[in-house]
Amino acid sequence: MTSKNTIRHNAVDAGCVDSWLVSAGRDHRPGAPLNVPPVPASNFVLGERRAYSRDDGTPSWEALEEIVGGLEGGSSVSFASGMAGIAAVFDQLHTGSLVALSDDCYQAVAGIASSGQTRGRWTVHRIAVTDTARWVEMCGVADLIWLESPSNPLLTVADLDTICAAPRKRGAILGVDNTFATPINQRPLALGADVSMQSATKFIGGHSDLLSGVVTVRDANLLEALRKSREFTGATPGALETFLAVRGAS
Repeated sequence: MTSKNTIRHNAVDAGCVDSWLVSAGRDHRPGAPLNVPPVPASNFVLGERRAYSRDDGTPSWEALEEIVGGLEGGSSVSFASGMAGIAAVFDQLHTGSLVALSDDCYQAVAGIASSGQTRGRWTVHRIAVTDTARWVEMCGVADLIWLESPSNPLLTVADLDTICAAPRKRGAILGVDNTFATPINQRPLALGADVSMQSATKFIGGHSDLLSGVVTVRDANLLEALRKSREFTGATPGALETFLAVRGAS
């Protein structure tokens, strides 16, 4: 599994996803349980890299992160919900940032964007999902470009190939909510996005019995920043929820 201080760019070939997914996220040592069990512990015996779960993760979280990271082609951070993951991305913005957001998007995302604007943290520009020229323009000036494709709830599809390839402002983050497409159908990171987000509550979990979110990136600094955001805000996933999400994904 990926250690806390490293990043691995997973590259699961599309032709072998089914066979890889059967064993992904599992402990392959002889005698280990076939499925990583739920680990609800908050504390661990000192001496190895893991001491406190909020800071250092658990085997349950890491199993889910390995699976989604492999499917998305990057390294993942799991959260208590999809919105917790999105909030961690927004948490990377400095005061006075410019946010480009789809006109059709999940209402909770519109809520966090509006709330931050009201408090003076950032300015939000809403853009039609299909207005590719405007998205390309905003890539040059916005600090966060946040897309959903297909969007929620209208299932509008953005031209991610063009938008993700557009030149971006230095330090900008381009994120894609990939929940409805899933990494089986679309890989935003391979197109040039900085962030791909899955609400694992939906297709990854698959059984409407959990809340979970997973954010996947290719940049080591952003990976660590998202982990720190999870640590500082306590937006950690539950042991049972991650166990169930691994079951649903596999």
